[in-house]
This record gives sequence, structure tokens and C-alpha cells, in this order.
Amino acid sequence: MKYLLGLLAASMALNASADDKVVNPDSTGFKFTDVKVIKTTPVRDQNQSGTCWCFSTNTFLENEILRKGGPEVDLSDMFVVRQCYLDKARKYVRMDGEINFAQGGAAHDVPYVWEMYGAVPEEVYRGANYGEEKPVHGELSGVLKAYLDIIVKRPDKKLSTAWEKGFEGILDAYFGEMPETFTYNGKTYTPKSYAESLGLNPDDYIEVTSFTHHPFYKPFALEVADNWLWGSMQNVPLDELKAIVDNALDNGYTVAWGADVSEPGFKWLKGYAVLPAEKTEKDMTGTELARWVKLSDKDRKDEMYDIKGPVKEIEVTQELRQSMLDRKETTDDHGMVIVGKAVDQEGNKYYKVQNSWDTNQVYGGFFYVSEPYFLAKTMDIMVHKDAVPKEIAKKFK
Repeated sequence: MKYLLGLLAASMALNASADDKVVNPDSTGFKFTDVKVIKTTPVRDQNQSGTCWCFSTNTFLENEILRKGGPEVDLSDMFVVRQCYLDKARKYVRMDGEINFAQGGAAHDVPYVWEMYGAVPEEVYRGANYGEEKPVHGELSGVLKAYLDIIVKRPDKKLSTAWEKGFEGILDAYFGEMPETFTYNGKTYTPKSYAESLGLNPDDYIEVTSFTHHPFYKPFALEVADNWLWGSMQNVPLDELKAIVDNALDNGYTVAWGADVSEPGFKWLKGYAVLPAEKTEKDMTGTELARWVKLSDKDRKDEMYDIKGPVKEIEVTQELRQSMLDRKETTDDHGMVIVGKAVDQEGNKYYKVQNSWDTNQVYGGFFYVSEPYFLAKTMDIMVHKDAVPKEIAKKFK
């Protein structure tokens, strides 16, 4: 999930005509009623950084600590981001610069860091050593990439023994040096011992997706640029992907959710995401039809997304979902957390989603995703393995 300034700017641009400011819920045309909401830690703000994958998965794991009876914690996002940058750099150099090196990542990056390096609380390591209160990573990512692009050219024919130390020097300058030990709530920890104290096992978490270009019930590495770890996920039919999410929520588990949020029906400030069905002439008569046939294609599309309340949405099939991926109509955009279920005033079903774009929005940083949007635009999910229905889990290879 690579989106940072571009994602936020794109989201605002898509909604600019109708969403000039934070709106009142009553003005959107939607009335959502929460059916099931699971306790979650507070909404946070990734700001101008492509670190949604970390913010969302940290929140997901914080929720898991709550679910298991542990305390509310605020885990350091930048501890994870910094550790990943170094391992990304090593792989980028080994691959002669022929893979992606960027701010993005995937949900599995966070359990990977827990297992390899540990975790720390936010108050111990903010990772903001560059004069900003919130993450701003444009300069940082540009400097890191420029440095590595010199290294992979091997101007001295072979790599020096100093390049990693030089790279870490940049990380230290922007993030601050990593703590080897720290005291928190009266106890002294290393990052590894703190992670172990949280009561979670990284091996208990699995990722699941649903695409037909790989066999079902066999794991594969989703072919997106930000999957730099080449992490694998289980592949299931679309109805089973939804069944896993529903079962998780029904049993008190939240779900880390990776999805495409570049659709015109993704109305962040208005608090919902829908996929309206296309209007066609066969659905119209009389003056409505006479007006419609005179509209330009652009005007027809604008009207389609001038949403004033619940709308008829597309019917999502496995084939349509795959086509959207293959044609790059569905892209790897953003990581969030599904925390509940809801319905609108007409009984249509939605998932309640927690974002990491601060709280200055109609529902304080949460929004509602229709079932068709979820089915079409989900890239992958992460859940505790016990949240998977047993009849589905037993099919995994």
C-alpha cells in the first residue's frame, strides 16, 4: 500500500466538487446504523507519508491485544517503518535496483518486524527527527532512493563495506537512533522482549485474498509492487473471503483490510464508499430518457457519481473482480481496518472501517463501505487464524 500525499490528494480531488468541507451526516443522504462494532484503539494520522500499511496493521494488532484482555497500547509506527526501510534497501541492492523501493508496504510487514526485531511504544520512539509533529516523508524517501540508486550502479565495480552504515546514518538522521533498551511503565525492555510481553504470536496471523489467476486454497505472493517481502496469502473464492470477514466480526475480531480507494464512489469526507451501477437508456422513459440521450459521456459519469443517498450498485462476480485487477481498474492503494457492520436506511449492508487520515471528517475518521465495493475492490485481508471458519480453514494447503 503505497499511497501518501498522492492518495490523500486523489481522494480529495475525487470529492472536491461536492466535498469542499467536512459535511454534516444529515446532508449526505445516508443514514447508517451500526449493527456490530468492535472496540478499537483511537484513529491516528499517517499525514504526508505512505505508511498506511503500518498504521492500519498496528491498529489491528492493538485491537488484538484488547480482544485478548490486554491493555490499550499505542505502538510505534515509525519503529516498524524504519526497520522495513533497511531490509527493503538490502533487497533492492541484491536485486540491482530492479524491484520497487518506496514508502509502501503490506500488512505482513508488521508481524515480520515483530518477529525479527520486536516492537516499542509510540512514546518511546516517535521516529520524527526532522522538525515535524506528524509524518512527512517526501524528502526522506527521495533521499533514501537517490542514495540506493548510486549504490546499485557500483561505481567502484564492487560494493563497499560502508554502504549499509551510510544508509542507516540517513535513517538515524530522520527517524532518530533506535533504542536498544527502554523503560516503560516501570519495566525495562528490549524491543524483542516488549513485543513478547504483548501476548501475540505473529504466526497466528494470515492474509487472505481472492483471485483466479492462481489456484484456490493454495498460497501465493500477490503481484503488487509494495509486496517487497514477497509475502504469501491464502487464496479463496469470493464468497469465502466475505464469509471470513463476517465470521471474524461476528466473533469479536477486527480485520486488516487492503483495498483500492481510487474509485469515484469512494467519498471519504462524506463517509462512505459505493459502486453505483451504470445508468442505461433501457432503465428510462419519457422526459428522463430524452434528457439522458443529450448528455455527453462526461456528464453521464458525473451524474452517476452525484450520489445523494443509497443507490443501486453493481453486481460483483468473481469474473468481474478478476477483470478489474487484470485491467488495472483495481489497484493496490491503501490499508485500513474493518471494525464493524452497519446498514443504511434501506437495509443495504456495509462494513464500518477505521482509517488513518485523522479525525477531521464526517464520522471522526471512520467510514462505511458497501458490500459490492468490498467485494470488488479488496486486495487482501489479514485476520487471526482462529477467525477463519473451520470449514474454510481445513481447505488451506
